[in-house]
Amino acid sequence: MNPMLEGMLETALYARDLDQAETFYEDVLGLEKIARAANRHVFFRCGPGVLLIFNPEETVKPPAPEALQVPPHGTTGQGHACFRVSGRNIDAMAERLTAAGVTIESEVRWPNGGRSIYFRDPDGNSLECAEAKIWGIQQDI
Repeated sequence: MNPMLEGMLETALYARDLDQAETFYEDVLGLEKIARAANRHVFFRCGPGVLLIFNPEETVKPPAPEALQVPPHGTTGQGHACFRVSGRNIDAMAERLTAAGVTIESEVRWPNGGRSIYFRDPDGNSLECAEAKIWGIQQDI
């Protein structure tokens, strides 16, 4: 049976300070900004997918009648997202983060092979850069 779900299209994190989040994801991580809607959200291209950063105080509000009818959503607390990074780029990303004053919290060498690094965004979300093979996916991008 072929699965109908083909992969993840979007990943969402929440940040109360969108200006700070926008600067971090665009300038420090180097993601391409797709859109920003006032103090509600900022969206970034990330490989074949999209990273959505929402202000949780805004996304719990029902949409206006003339707006797209996306149901209210949100969460509180720190989330987690993992960016797929080739093995040859993990050290370069760690150097980029360190140069920007971002602390690498941990580096893990996984039993399946591959490694990952963990760090935090300005809102405290746990972020990870990892080789795909930590999940048994052998093809790196």
